[in-house]
Amino acid sequence: MITISLRPVGRNWGTISFASTLYLCPILDLLLAEIPAKMQAELRLGLQEALVNAAKHGNNLDPSKTVVVRFSLIDNQYWWVISDQGSGFHPTCNCDTDPTEFLPPDESENGRGMSILHQIFDQVEWNRKGTELRLCKQLENRSRLSLKR
Repeated sequence: MITISLRPVGRNWGTISFASTLYLCPILDLLLAEIPAKMQAELRLGLQEALVNAAKHGNNLDPSKTVVVRFSLIDNQYWWVISDQGSGFHPTCNCDTDPTEFLPPDESENGRGMSILHQIFDQVEWNRKGTELRLCKQLENRSRLSLKR
C-alpha cells in the first residue's frame, strides 16, 4: 500500500509512505514526476539505492514496517528525507572523503550503495540514530555572464 499526502509547492513537503518492499517502480515514478527529464535517470538510480537500503537493510523487508519519504524543492535544491523503522545505521564514512573509498576491496556489493549516493547527490546525511537519510540535489544553475574581460 502506498500513501501520498501533499504535493510539494514552495517550501511545503510532500510525503509518500509504503510498506517495506523492493517493488519500487511506482514510488520512484511518483518521486521523479516533477524532476527535469535530463536528471531523472541519475536520480532514479540514487533514490532506488536509498529506498532499497531503507526497506531491505533498515526494515528487513518486514511488510508491517513502513518507509517514509518526504520531498520538496527548496531554493533550487531537490530534497528527499527517507526514514525507516529499523534499528539504525551508523555510517563509518566521513562525507569529506573521496566517494570511491567506499567501494569494497573485493567483488561484493556491500559498500557500493554508499559510493553511488555520494556520487549522485550533493549532500548525503544521516540522523544520529541512523534511521533517516537526507539527500539533496542542486538544480543546474543557468549560465552566468562572465565578469572577466
